[in-house]
Amino acid sequence: MYAAMQAQARQAPLDAPALAQFPNGVATLYRPVRVQGTWESAHTVYLDNRQMDGKVGFFVLTPLRLQGTGQTVIVQRGWIARNFEVRDQVPQVQTPLGLVWVEGQIAPPPSKLYEPGVPGTGLIRQNLDLDRFRRESGLVLADFTIRQSGSASDGLHRDWPAVALGVEKHYGYAFQWFVLAALVVGLYLWFHFFRRPTARFQETHPHVPPPSL
Repeated sequence: MYAAMQAQARQAPLDAPALAQFPNGVATLYRPVRVQGTWESAHTVYLDNRQMDGKVGFFVLTPLRLQGTGQTVIVQRGWIARNFEVRDQVPQVQTPLGLVWVEGQIAPPPSKLYEPGVPGTGLIRQNLDLDRFRRESGLVLADFTIRQSGSASDGLHRDWPAVALGVEKHYGYAFQWFVLAALVVGLYLWFHFFRRPTARFQETHPHVPPPSL
């Protein structure tokens, strides 16, 4: 899976007409894109409790209407800090008017966090359900998103965490489990074959020092 993701990321960027040929986005996941379109800023959403560089804030998502295709795609524009004293206040994000160029990578929708009760529908939300957002906004949304890349701009940071799926991670897990298994075996041998005879000897010979093992 990791090799496939890296292979996709190394392909040439897709433009808006090429991207419109893949409405479900499965075949284009993790491919780079460079598209032109206009922001649908009225439908911007702030996903709460999202982390970047160890800090908690918002992921800012805005639909982008692709130029010349009639398709609209959610863009994960970046991260911004929040005001913890006024929790219903959102920070100002610069959203340019007119045609803009957006570079990034095809990505699945943001991961969902635990959300008790009915999912929110306001400006600040815990999660974003694409099907529900389609009905709510009336936009013709693609089934994928674009994770915008590049240095910080518009007041947003884009230090997206790298996906770590290398085999080294699994070697590390295997080592931990083998160490735990060895510890369990060692404790079993100690308590059943070494510790128990010593305890029995002390019970039957309370005034005699136990034999050395």
